Amino acid sequence: MIRVLQDTVVVLFALMISACDPPVQEQKERGDDPVSEQFIRANQYMQQRHQDHIAAFLERVGWKAEVTPSGLWIVVEQPGEGKRIGENNRVTYAFESTLLDGTPCYSASIQNPKEITIGKGGVESGVEQGLQKLSEGAVALFLIPPHLAHGNFGDREKIPGNSVLIYRVQVLKVE
Repeated sequence: MIRVLQDTVVVLFALMISACDPPVQEQKERGDDPVSEQFIRANQYMQQRHQDHIAAFLERVGWKAEVTPSGLWIVVEQPGEGKRIGENNRVTYAFESTLLDGTPCYSASIQNPKEITIGKGGVESGVEQGLQKLSEGAVALFLIPPHLAHGNFGDREKIPGNSVLIYRVQVLKVE
């Protein structure tokens, strides 16, 4: 008798659960959140401010640069004559990075170069994007806005938050 009663309770409980519709989650439409909109506008303003800062710097030093749709500025000092860099290529390069005011950050020499595989990360996205515009043997400068480098917080070592970086790269090998 107790067993029949337990089975009945289990069946009734299962019926009650299955008969209930789950609650409907209402989602706000995009654009309804004024706080999100303020953050978007603030980010757009900061990106434009960094672009204006880079353009003024380039004009002051007299460098001619190409700007990509993402906001990376590239000054090609010496075009490469070797293999063009593309996705999944292993690239060996020497570099020096500085802040816009000339403060040194990081470097890798010809004797002790940096190696990366394009598309696998491990380097600022601005550097990876810039390398893909070059060929083996190229020497170039990348002016990298914060959103393509270390963002609002920097690297917490040598690069402060919201810093524009200058990377001087020499492509040594493309595999």
